[in-house]
Amino acid sequence: MVRMLRPFTRAVTYTRWLHLSMAVVWPSLWLFIDEAWWTVATATVLLGLAGLVPAMRVVEGFQARLLLTGHRDTGASAKIVVAPSATWGDRGRMVVWLEARLFLGALVSHLAVQLLLLAVDLMSTAFSGERAGGAWLVVMGHHWWHAVLSPLPLALAAALVVGAGHLVTAIALRLLGPSPAERLAALEERTEQLLERARIARELHDSIGHALTVAVVQAGAARAAGDPAFTDRALGAIEETGRAALEDLERVLGVLRESGKPVSGRPTLAEADRLLDSARASGAKVDAEVTAPVDTVPGPVSREGYRILQESLTNVLRHAGAVPVHVRVRVADGTLVLAIRNPLPAGGTGSGRGSGLRGIRERAALLGGRARTGPVEGDWQVHAELPLS
Repeated sequence: MVRMLRPFTRAVTYTRWLHLSMAVVWPSLWLFIDEAWWTVATATVLLGLAGLVPAMRVVEGFQARLLLTGHRDTGASAKIVVAPSATWGDRGRMVVWLEARLFLGALVSHLAVQLLLLAVDLMSTAFSGERAGGAWLVVMGHHWWHAVLSPLPLALAAALVVGAGHLVTAIALRLLGPSPAERLAALEERTEQLLERARIARELHDSIGHALTVAVVQAGAARAAGDPAFTDRALGAIEETGRAALEDLERVLGVLRESGKPVSGRPTLAEADRLLDSARASGAKVDAEVTAPVDTVPGPVSREGYRILQESLTNVLRHAGAVPVHVRVRVADGTLVLAIRNPLPAGGTGSGRGSGLRGIRERAALLGGRARTGPVEGDWQVHAELPLS
């Protein structure tokens, strides 16, 4: 019993009924002017023509969201479009929606009124023997049990209101929902958002991971050395690396705060010296050979190349420590080539594994290139090839 009465405790049940009732207000005004079939036909035709106006989709969409889905039903509300009609298909569905809403509203309103009149007639014939009149279904006789039957039309009217509300909501979701083109555009936008989140995750992993690795290595070396001068240099390297990481973090947070703006200001290979100096300050013996004109490398390629170099040096410091590192950056046949090679740590099998190396390969793949990571002749090597166009 409680479950049956639950819909009548929700405000959306009554707002749906209001939505249906509003559909018949305008045609009813025409009937007051002239009770003839052509007035209703004219109102119906004008309503259909109104559906061809692009802005009508916005009006009906907002109205359906507010009255049919309820404030808390955000899932269904999001499925109703509030943008202007962009195609003739959208206009056609709007015409069908307006006519369907008019027909359903008129039918349900009339049936509800008739059921209420029937309940009144049953009560009148039970006590006075006279009908109140107005109902299509004629109640004959004067019987006490008519009063017992009088709640039945009221229950049917209540069920009609709830059922019609669910029906008009289902029709709205079908006719006011996104078109195939809009669904495809929304899917593409969602894909772009997921790709951007993955890219931001890689940015944070590479930048913050590199800074923390340098800080840990420098702090450990300074404590073991016991030399004030070395400690000062280590603290300076930690400070510089931390400041650079904070700048990268601010860039990433800027993207999150203002997702509509394009990514800009990220470090490029033109700033590779900062990475090389940071690795040298952490004890690694970096032998760098940069033969590519890094200033002329396209921005996206240069930015991803910087992150690949950063992650590679981070892995060296994290897993191999203060070892010789050979870095080669060159351009050959329209391809940016990065090669980072270092000795394998004693008893080790690699210079890192997991999301870092996967991120290197993903960065290369997104640009149409490729990256290989793994042991080569006793060394660990990262070899990335990024096409310039």
